[in-house]
Amino acid sequence: MVKSRSFIATPPGATIKEQLVDRGMSQKEFAARMDMSEKHISRLINGDVQLTSDMAFRLEMVLGAPASFWSNLEAIYREKLARIIAENAMEADMEIAKRLPYSEMAKKGWVPATRDFKEKVINLRKYFEVVELALIADSQITRIACRRLAVTEKSDLALMAWAQEAKLKARDIETKAINVKELMSNIPEIRAMTLSKPKEFVPRLQSLLSDCGIAIVFVPHLQGSFLQGATFIDGNKIVVGMTTRGSDADKFWFSLFHELAHVVLGHLNREGGTTDADEDDADEFARDVLIKQEDFNRLKAYSVYTEKDICEFAETIGIAPGIVVGRLQKEGMIQHNRMNDLKEHYTIAIA
Repeated sequence: MVKSRSFIATPPGATIKEQLVDRGMSQKEFAARMDMSEKHISRLINGDVQLTSDMAFRLEMVLGAPASFWSNLEAIYREKLARIIAENAMEADMEIAKRLPYSEMAKKGWVPATRDFKEKVINLRKYFEVVELALIADSQITRIACRRLAVTEKSDLALMAWAQEAKLKARDIETKAINVKELMSNIPEIRAMTLSKPKEFVPRLQSLLSDCGIAIVFVPHLQGSFLQGATFIDGNKIVVGMTTRGSDADKFWFSLFHELAHVVLGHLNREGGTTDADEDDADEFARDVLIKQEDFNRLKAYSVYTEKDICEFAETIGIAPGIVVGRLQKEGMIQHNRMNDLKEHYTIAIA
C-alpha cells in the first residue's frame, strides 16, 4: 500500500493474498500452481512487479476470477500510484520552490509571474528542464565552477537559477570547438582590454572567446546568490556567465580571469563541482595574470602610495590603475576607502 495526502494505492497482490488466506493456500503451493518462482509470487503480492496479461490469465486458471478482473485491478493500482508519486513530488517541489527567488526571477522575465505555488513548480521544472526540482542538485546535472562570496542553502539555489539563465542565453551563441591552447594565447590581449571601455571590449571579448569554444554571457545579478561569475560545460561549448555585481572594473576583471582559470586549469565537468583548492588556484591565476607577483613586489617596496605612483606603475605594466588599487586594498596595503576615484565603474548592457 502506498499513500499520499489524497490517494491510497493498493496493489492487486493484496486481493491475491486474501484469496490465498480464504483458501488456506500457502504461497509456496500457489507458486507451484502458477508455475512461477516463490520469489516472483512474493514480489507480485507486494506490488513490486507489474501484473502482466500472462499473469492475469494464469490467475484466472488458478483463482477463478476472469483475467480482465486482475488486469483492471492492476490498471487502477498503477494509475493511483502515478497520482501518488506526482502528488508527493509536487509537495516536495513546493518546498524547494519556496526557497527559490521566484518573484525576482519573474521580474527579470525568466519565469512567468504567478502566485499559485503549483504553477510556480511547473514553471520552475520547465525552466530547469527537469521532471522534479530535487534533480537540480544532481551531480550529473549541476557541475558548476564559480566565484561567489558566501555559501548557504539559499544561495546554492539562487546560484543554480542564475546559472540556468546563463545556460539558456548561451544556447543562442555560436562557438567553435573548445580550444584551451588558443585561449591561453589570447590571455594577453584580453588583459589589455582592462584599458578599454565595455562598449569597446565586450564585442571583441565575445569574439575571441567564441573562437575558443567559450560563450560568455552577462546575466543580471540575482539577490542571495553572492555570485561574481560561473563556468560550466553545456553540450559542446563552455559557458562563462558573468554578473556586473558591484560594477567595479577591478572586481569584474578578477572574476573573469578567475572563471577562465577554471577552463585553463581543467576544473570543469567534475562531479561535485570545484574544491576549495580549485578556487584558490583560480584566484592565484587571476591575480598573477593581472599583476605578476614580481611586478607587485616592486610596488610593495614603496614606503607610501600616491595616485601618481600608482598611475605610473600601472602604465609600466599596461593595466588600468583601478586594478592596482584593488590589489593594494585586497592585500591590506591601503585602506578600502582610499584612491577609489582611480577605479572605473562598468555598466555592461545585458541583452
